[in-house]
Amino acid sequence: MVTYLYWFIILALACGALFGIGARLGRWQLAVILAAVIAVVGAMTYYFWLQQIFVKRYGGVMSITIPQGLQHIGSTWKDDNLWIEDYNPETNECIFREYSRGDLLQGRVVLKNCNPLGASRSVSAPATNE
Repeated sequence: MVTYLYWFIILALACGALFGIGARLGRWQLAVILAAVIAVVGAMTYYFWLQQIFVKRYGGVMSITIPQGLQHIGSTWKDDNLWIEDYNPETNECIFREYSRGDLLQGRVVLKNCNPLGASRSVSAPATNE
């Protein structure tokens, strides 16, 4: 909901610039430039700063695709960054990936010889015939 409100405000500002400066004052070149700047700054602000804040704090929506061949284990928030844990059964590795604001700084931690899906099986005692 808050995401829709944000984009409505950005669209209203861009249309207001077009109508207020372009239609009322007749300065269409300035109106188009200002509307484009509002749209670009609004999109960059959302993508590089607000997207994960909206999702974490205000119930926004975000989609992440797990790479093919990996099995999803869990996810958690650290500050405003989302950490995803996946398991690669082919290499027996657990992979933690960070989704930071704007995907600029993405951390990655790989745990070798990780088998979280039940590797510790108990060895049964041999049966005795009595």
